[in-house]
Amino acid sequence: MSGPLRALLAVTAALATLAVVWVLGMRRKDSVVVDLQRRVNRRLLNPRTMATAGRPGAEAAVVRHTGRRSGRAYETPVDVVATGDGFLVGLVYGPRTDWARNVLAAGAAVVVHEGEEHAVDSPRLVPLESVAEHFPRAALRAMKAFGVTQCLRVERADAAVTGT
Repeated sequence: MSGPLRALLAVTAALATLAVVWVLGMRRKDSVVVDLQRRVNRRLLNPRTMATAGRPGAEAAVVRHTGRRSGRAYETPVDVVATGDGFLVGLVYGPRTDWARNVLAAGAAVVVHEGEEHAVDSPRLVPLESVAEHFPRAALRAMKAFGVTQCLRVERADAAVTGT
Protein backbone atom coordinates (compact mmCIF):
# COMPACT_ATOMS: atom_id res chain seq x y z
CA MET A 1 0.00 0.00 0.00
CA SER A 2 1.40 3.38 -1.01
CA GLY A 3 2.06 6.22 1.44
CA PRO A 4 -0.67 8.57 0.12
CA LEU A 5 -3.25 5.78 0.16
CA ARG A 6 -2.25 4.84 3.72
CA ALA A 7 -2.58 8.50 4.77
CA LEU A 8 -5.99 8.77 3.12
CA LEU A 9 -7.19 5.65 4.94
CA ALA A 10 -5.88 6.99 8.25
CA VAL A 11 -7.67 10.33 7.76
CA THR A 12 -10.87 8.53 6.75
CA ALA A 13 -10.70 6.29 9.83
CA ALA A 14 -10.08 9.30 12.07
CA LEU A 15 -13.05 11.20 10.60
CA ALA A 16 -15.30 8.15 10.94
CA THR A 17 -14.24 7.79 14.58
CA LEU A 18 -14.95 11.47 15.25
CA ALA A 19 -18.37 11.13 13.62
CA VAL A 20 -19.25 8.14 15.82
CA VAL A 21 -18.03 9.94 18.96
CA TRP A 22 -20.05 13.04 17.99
CA VAL A 23 -23.29 11.12 17.32
CA LEU A 24 -22.95 9.08 20.51
CA GLY A 25 -22.07 12.21 22.50
CA MET A 26 -25.10 14.08 21.15
CA ARG A 27 -27.30 11.06 21.78
CA ARG A 28 -26.11 10.72 25.38
CA LYS A 29 -26.20 14.52 25.86
CA ASP A 30 -22.52 14.43 26.88
CA SER A 31 -21.78 17.94 28.12
CA VAL A 32 -18.42 18.21 26.30
CA VAL A 33 -19.90 17.26 22.92
CA VAL A 34 -23.12 19.23 23.36
CA ASP A 35 -21.31 22.37 24.57
CA LEU A 36 -18.84 22.18 21.68
CA GLN A 37 -21.67 21.79 19.16
CA ARG A 38 -23.58 24.68 20.72
CA ARG A 39 -20.49 26.92 20.47
CA VAL A 40 -20.00 25.95 16.81
CA ASN A 41 -23.66 26.68 16.11
CA ARG A 42 -23.61 30.00 17.96
CA ARG A 43 -20.49 31.29 16.20
CA LEU A 44 -20.67 29.75 12.73
CA LEU A 45 -24.03 28.25 11.83
CA ASN A 46 -26.58 30.48 13.57
CA PRO A 47 -25.40 33.75 11.95
CA ARG A 48 -25.76 32.16 8.50
CA THR A 49 -29.11 30.60 9.36
CA MET A 50 -30.44 33.93 10.69
CA ALA A 51 -29.98 35.46 7.24
CA THR A 52 -33.13 33.65 6.06
CA ALA A 53 -34.75 32.26 9.24
CA GLY A 54 -38.39 33.09 9.67
CA ARG A 55 -38.95 34.04 6.04
CA PRO A 56 -41.42 32.23 3.80
CA GLY A 57 -39.94 28.92 2.68
CA ALA A 58 -37.02 29.08 5.16
CA GLU A 59 -36.02 25.89 6.88
CA ALA A 60 -35.66 27.60 10.27
CA ALA A 61 -37.91 29.88 12.27
CA VAL A 62 -36.80 32.49 14.81
CA VAL A 63 -37.64 32.50 18.49
CA ARG A 64 -37.46 36.00 19.98
CA HIS A 65 -37.01 35.78 23.73
CA THR A 66 -35.75 37.79 26.70
CA GLY A 67 -32.78 36.73 28.80
CA ARG A 68 -33.97 35.55 32.18
CA ARG A 69 -31.00 37.17 33.96
CA SER A 70 -29.79 39.87 31.57
CA GLY A 71 -33.17 41.12 30.38
CA ARG A 72 -31.62 41.42 26.89
CA ALA A 73 -33.57 40.61 23.75
CA TYR A 74 -32.32 37.57 21.82
CA GLU A 75 -33.17 35.87 18.54
CA THR A 76 -32.45 32.18 18.09
CA PRO A 77 -32.96 30.14 14.92
CA VAL A 78 -34.82 26.88 15.53
CA ASP A 79 -36.60 24.23 13.52
CA VAL A 80 -40.29 24.39 14.39
CA VAL A 81 -43.35 22.43 13.44
CA ALA A 82 -46.58 24.38 13.31
CA THR A 83 -49.57 22.76 14.97
CA GLY A 84 -53.17 23.91 14.95
CA ASP A 85 -52.72 25.93 18.14
CA GLY A 86 -49.00 26.70 18.25
CA PHE A 87 -45.54 25.32 17.58
CA LEU A 88 -43.30 22.44 18.58
CA VAL A 89 -39.51 22.54 18.79
CA GLY A 90 -37.52 19.34 19.19
CA LEU A 91 -34.93 19.95 21.91
CA VAL A 92 -31.84 18.48 20.28
CA TYR A 93 -29.59 19.73 23.10
CA GLY A 94 -32.13 19.05 25.82
CA PRO A 95 -34.21 21.52 27.84
CA ARG A 96 -31.22 23.32 29.40
CA THR A 97 -30.36 25.49 26.41
CA ASP A 98 -30.43 29.20 27.19
CA TRP A 99 -33.20 30.01 24.74
CA ALA A 100 -35.50 27.24 26.05
CA ARG A 101 -34.85 28.21 29.68
CA ASN A 102 -35.55 31.86 28.80
CA VAL A 103 -38.87 31.04 27.12
CA LEU A 104 -39.92 28.79 30.00
CA ALA A 105 -38.96 31.41 32.59
CA ALA A 106 -40.74 34.26 30.77
CA GLY A 107 -43.80 32.20 29.90
CA ALA A 108 -43.92 33.84 26.48
CA ALA A 109 -41.94 34.61 23.32
CA VAL A 110 -42.46 35.48 19.68
CA VAL A 111 -42.03 32.91 16.92
CA VAL A 112 -41.30 34.23 13.43
CA HIS A 113 -42.41 31.53 11.01
CA GLU A 114 -43.12 31.71 7.29
CA GLY A 115 -42.83 35.50 7.34
CA GLU A 116 -45.27 36.07 10.20
CA GLU A 117 -44.67 36.94 13.84
CA HIS A 118 -46.71 34.94 16.34
CA ALA A 119 -46.93 35.86 20.00
CA VAL A 120 -46.75 32.59 21.92
CA ASP A 121 -47.24 31.63 25.53
CA SER A 122 -47.89 28.63 27.77
CA PRO A 123 -44.49 27.04 27.05
CA ARG A 124 -44.11 23.54 28.39
CA LEU A 125 -41.91 20.52 27.95
CA VAL A 126 -43.64 17.55 26.39
CA PRO A 127 -42.37 14.07 25.55
CA LEU A 128 -41.51 13.68 21.87
CA GLU A 129 -43.60 10.50 21.80
CA SER A 130 -46.74 12.44 22.71
CA VAL A 131 -46.41 14.81 19.72
CA ALA A 132 -44.56 12.61 17.21
CA GLU A 133 -47.47 12.64 14.74
CA HIS A 134 -46.84 16.35 14.06
CA PHE A 135 -43.28 15.84 12.79
CA PRO A 136 -42.27 14.74 9.30
CA ARG A 137 -40.87 11.19 9.31
CA ALA A 138 -37.35 12.31 8.36
CA ALA A 139 -37.23 14.86 11.20
CA LEU A 140 -38.55 12.28 13.64
CA ARG A 141 -35.91 9.74 12.57
CA ALA A 142 -33.15 12.33 12.96
CA MET A 143 -34.37 13.39 16.40
CA LYS A 144 -34.57 9.79 17.55
CA ALA A 145 -31.05 9.12 16.20
CA PHE A 146 -29.76 12.02 18.31
CA GLY A 147 -31.63 10.93 21.42
CA VAL A 148 -34.19 13.74 21.45
CA THR A 149 -36.84 12.84 23.99
CA GLN A 150 -38.49 16.22 24.66
CA CYS A 151 -40.03 19.10 22.76
CA LEU A 152 -40.94 22.60 23.76
CA ARG A 153 -44.58 23.25 23.00
CA VAL A 154 -45.87 26.81 22.83
CA GLU A 155 -49.36 28.02 22.06
CA ARG A 156 -50.31 30.96 19.87
CA ALA A 157 -51.38 33.79 22.15
CA ASP A 158 -53.33 35.36 19.29
CA ALA A 159 -53.38 35.45 15.52
CA ALA A 160 -50.26 36.54 13.64
CA VAL A 161 -49.06 39.84 15.11
CA THR A 162 -47.49 41.35 12.00
CA GLY A 163 -46.00 40.32 8.70
CA THR A 164 -42.22 40.43 8.34
